[in-house]
Amino acid sequence: MEKILKATSKGQITLPANWRKNFSTDFFSVVKKGNNVLEIRPISFDKIEKKEEYTVFDAIRDNKGKGIKASDLVNILNELD
Repeated sequence: MEKILKATSKGQITLPANWRKNFSTDFFSVVKKGNNVLEIRPISFDKIEKKEEYTVFDAIRDNKGKGIKASDLVNILNELD
């Protein structure tokens, strides 16, 4: 089923309620696939095993105990892509 969704001024879109009710979660993963495709998948944190989790940034380990702004971390990660 295709539906046209309009992004807000903040770039947000709302998934229709009748789509969301098919999943037992409020969390979704969005992955960019190519230039014109976004893949949206429901995720359940109950099914994620602890061994799969990892710390992306640890201020003590990575920055001599000093925190960093989330926007700065995003910029650093975008440069890696």
